[in-house]
Amino acid sequence: MTNTSGTTGDAESKPRTFVLASRASKLAQIQTNIVLDALRAAFPSLSFDTSFMSTEGDKNQSQALYLLGGKALWTKELEVALKEKTVDILVHSLKDVPTVLPDGCEIGAILEREDPVDSLVVKQGLPYRRLEDLPAGSVVGTSSVRRVAQLRRAFPGLQFMDVRGNLNTRLAKLDAADGPFTALILAKAGLVRLGLGDRITDDLHAPVLYHAVSQGALALEIRTDDSQIRELCEALTHRETQLRCLAERAMLRKLEGGCSVPVGVTTSLTHEESGPDGLKQSLLHITGCVTSIDGSLHVQGALAETVQNPEEAEQLGTRLATILIDNGAGGILEDISRDREKRASEAKEKE
Repeated sequence: MTNTSGTTGDAESKPRTFVLASRASKLAQIQTNIVLDALRAAFPSLSFDTSFMSTEGDKNQSQALYLLGGKALWTKELEVALKEKTVDILVHSLKDVPTVLPDGCEIGAILEREDPVDSLVVKQGLPYRRLEDLPAGSVVGTSSVRRVAQLRRAFPGLQFMDVRGNLNTRLAKLDAADGPFTALILAKAGLVRLGLGDRITDDLHAPVLYHAVSQGALALEIRTDDSQIRELCEALTHRETQLRCLAERAMLRKLEGGCSVPVGVTTSLTHEESGPDGLKQSLLHITGCVTSIDGSLHVQGALAETVQNPEEAEQLGTRLATILIDNGAGGILEDISRDREKRASEAKEKE
């Protein structure tokens, strides 16, 4: 049993304070405090503290995410602090975490998930409630090519425009009297955690819109060699969320997609029961899709299998990704990669 007394094992050592770190945004701080409260409730005798910092993704608010690259934008600076042992636990929105972590780092816990769907938020004062209500030519703001790619298929009359900034900044841009936006599409989980759930006018469920991989879930990243922290994190892991998110992340890893790739997913876990060997098993459903940026090409597939552990959940997600690739998703992703490289090069030339 790992020592969780808060010391390094020497009775005369100063008790260890475990430092949780995350981005400096208001939402990241709220999410970190959710984890902090959970750890303090589970381990009342231990000492915890927090640290917040800005990442490259926070600092660059002008360039489209599609051109900025992978998810390390949100995690790299934090991971440097983790590996240098100035902090002990990183609190992430799991959808922002690369599917391949740096050497020496691992996911220590995945907490119970908020509703992972995307939601529509209409400009204050307008009567519309759903995407179907918006007049042709309405401008919908989102920084996600996944959302744009999927929604262009069902709503070809709408226009989509990139919008960056934290949630409050984006909402201010939406509500500005002279602003171009009729509505925004945002992750429901972030709005709820910020106490802004009343701004939601409609939830966009599959098959209208498949959500991002791991959307709505919080994850704790730790050092691989810190067994004491790993034991603390295990107390916070939510099994259903863990299995669903690991299957989703394994699918994305096989597809080699970053945060700017239009990969959508939905999962569910049902029929939890004990297997022949006495271990808990569940039926895990996963549906994944890859859509071209203009919405003209769409590859979708689904699998459902009984799983008992994280490894089996990941295997299921990987098998679905293979099916998607075999059915044409690989070609879509190659086209997207070439398009991004071209547009990034053009943007550099303009600068």
